[in-house]
Amino acid sequence: MVDATASFDGNRVAANDAPARPLASSQGRLATVVSDSQGLGDYAAFCASALFAPAQSASWIRNWVAETKADIVIASLLDGRQPALSLALEVVRSGPFRIARFAGGRHANGNYPAADPRLLPRIDGPAIRSVLAAIAKARPDIDLVSLERLLPDLDGIANPLAALPGYPSPNLALAVDLGGGFDALLSRASGKRKRKKHRSQTRKFEAVGSFRRVEARTREEVDTLLDAFFEMKAARFAKMGIANVFGDDEVRAFFRALFADALAEEKPSFLLHGLEVAGKLRAVTGSSRSGKRLICEFGAIAEDDLAFTSPGDFLFFDNIQEACELGFDVYDFSVGDEPYKRLWCDIEVQHFDVLAPLTLKGRALAAGLRQGARAKAFIKNNPTVWKLTKMLRRKAAGQAAPAAAAEDDS
Repeated sequence: MVDATASFDGNRVAANDAPARPLASSQGRLATVVSDSQGLGDYAAFCASALFAPAQSASWIRNWVAETKADIVIASLLDGRQPALSLALEVVRSGPFRIARFAGGRHANGNYPAADPRLLPRIDGPAIRSVLAAIAKARPDIDLVSLERLLPDLDGIANPLAALPGYPSPNLALAVDLGGGFDALLSRASGKRKRKKHRSQTRKFEAVGSFRRVEARTREEVDTLLDAFFEMKAARFAKMGIANVFGDDEVRAFFRALFADALAEEKPSFLLHGLEVAGKLRAVTGSSRSGKRLICEFGAIAEDDLAFTSPGDFLFFDNIQEACELGFDVYDFSVGDEPYKRLWCDIEVQHFDVLAPLTLKGRALAAGLRQGARAKAFIKNNPTVWKLTKMLRRKAAGQAAPAAAAEDDS
């Protein structure tokens, strides 16, 4: 199995310590090759020393293809035989349109294509556009390349896809600076109140039985935590009147395979944690490693008799404390601006989206999607309108109760 974290944990410098050859201009020796899922082996080999975000890892792409039978297109920009950038996308149908997007759809956040950081400074806008032109030639059925929730930079290296025309994503991503350790973080983030609440929660858990924080270290534990998470999330989405993006069997199988595969890595690139109280899981988080950044990809709490104790907040406290102890620089709550994240976060990350039409149909679709993104941004950036929207969703679902504070419902 390719170590999906090799490019992040100090190995990138060692893997790339040979001097880089000058990159040809986009009018010279640069070439683009396009393949289907048969090219996954080459993609995995490139990822062994490339820079990429978790949702662009070889493990993510391979397991998504295996479990969903996705129609994959891989476009690679080469300097001679040396890959400089590789874009792995899935092709999906939306009405009369075919769209190429990051594998995983809404599950893929903080995106950054696999790239050789030594060569990125030499890749210009025409070179990136040549990748799109090659996709259009190889797959004339694709109307639009939709690249959403793109990181502006990774490890301080600018996202090469920023060379394409884009616009801000509707949703902010929030994170917390772990510099100085956990005590320093609490000194900046209402630490006395957080510690007091944590002690109070501990007493409440002890009053009903034993409690423990667990990490999935076997395939059986992966299944146990994910079974609980899927059940929690289904109940939550039903309450909020939101479609369950974790509801499909193939999506659930993908996450089972992704987190199980990570167990074979020395430093697992995907991690599951849970809070168990009185023998029952009350909160679950799924995370990914990205260099010195630990990213919370998803989380959920049980809507039961202990929900009032905010088990999600308790688990985040412990997760963030451990992230500090392990030397991470940033704890990333990923996409979504929610009050429980604001209790911790002091960093806002503005992702960006790129819509690249390849056909006339694609141009029409892109125009509509841009308008939709503007409308969504207006709603979510206006607290009054966003609160009203969530209230109407709950009423439509037959739920008048307010949302719990410890989960993202964006």
